[in-house]
Amino acid sequence: MSTTTNGQVCVVIGASHGGVNFAFNLRREGWEGDIILYDIDKEFPYHRPPLSKAYLTSEEGTEQSLLFPKENYEIDNVRLKLGIAVESINRDSKFISLSDGSVQYYNKLVIATGARPFIPPIKGIDLARNLYHMRTAEDAVNIRKAFNTSSKKQVVVIGGGYIGLETAASLRKLGASVVVLEREERILARVTAPVMSEFFTDLHENNGVKVLTGKNVISIEQEGDTNVVVCDDSTQFEADLIVVGVGIRVNTELATETGLNIENGIKVDETARTNDENIYSIGDCTYHYNPHFKCYLRLESVQNAVDQGKVAAKTMCGEEVVYDTIPWFWSDQFDVKLQMVGLSKGYTDIVIRNEEAENSFSAWYFKDDELLAVDAVNFAKAFVLGTRFIKSGQKLDKLKLADLTIPFKPNSFLAE
Repeated sequence: MSTTTNGQVCVVIGASHGGVNFAFNLRREGWEGDIILYDIDKEFPYHRPPLSKAYLTSEEGTEQSLLFPKENYEIDNVRLKLGIAVESINRDSKFISLSDGSVQYYNKLVIATGARPFIPPIKGIDLARNLYHMRTAEDAVNIRKAFNTSSKKQVVVIGGGYIGLETAASLRKLGASVVVLEREERILARVTAPVMSEFFTDLHENNGVKVLTGKNVISIEQEGDTNVVVCDDSTQFEADLIVVGVGIRVNTELATETGLNIENGIKVDETARTNDENIYSIGDCTYHYNPHFKCYLRLESVQNAVDQGKVAAKTMCGEEVVYDTIPWFWSDQFDVKLQMVGLSKGYTDIVIRNEEAENSFSAWYFKDDELLAVDAVNFAKAFVLGTRFIKSGQKLDKLKLADLTIPFKPNSFLAE
């Protein structure tokens, strides 16, 4: 480190993947001062991807899936303040005001506030019984409890994105009668190509989930102890339990009120620093530049939050480094693991490579001759190799890529 940080204080707002990983990375990079994390969630920091999967289908709770063991916080002297909300940031005096009436001074501040579920303007949604979102461990526990105490176990999932589909798959495994209602003409319309939408529609329907598209929910009514979900085409669906997964709202209120630059999120530079030299931001709430894709992005991704946290920690400790990684994501539904790398937006050509095993294939997205992204279904090799090709910028022969007689090896698909 170029300068000592002994006696300085780094405050982190948000103790999920980005905030917690940042804190431990900051200590590893040599930060000598205090590190304090605040989060309104009372649960000890836990992995969030299993919420719509393992948390719903087991009674173990979050203790088996902590981001870091509890003793590590003591070992690394990372102070965790849970169940406390940050109400304001004073940039001039460099302190935050807290919901318990106290204030906390900082030398450096990291905003990792993430996002919250979007509440759609559906008539009667605030009066619906057993209606939940899927964002926190408390949400998962409440859904499981409501399901276990329901007699008919009829579930309506509003929204055919990854969270909605994962939740539908988990509840179906538990024996629920599940209907997914998607407003667009296909599920996953915002994030993937029609071929993937078709595959996951078939996957769910083959496992007993009813997937209906072009269904715009306009109201939720009550008939006795049952909800009735009403669409604008007059179709109706009874529901003992409703799960809403129609998107998120970025938590930028604190940043906005204190005058930080906001553009589709908290705008940060290549080091995750905001327009205030003492304030950084990481994770779902940020709008950052990606050098590979040559554009600004806001990503809802654990990988992005963790990687930005590493860059911010190194920068704060005096190392010159920039954020330059290829986005990747994953989703588990029934017996399918989907691994995605890159961003397919703007693709002009798609190559499908079907493997011999059932439900095993990969979709390769190109913009002319440039490989943009790969979706790998039950085929980790395609994910690994696709990542390598995207990073290197190597040109591929699309005909070879689609030919199953050609071995799946790094040099098999290179263009001559």
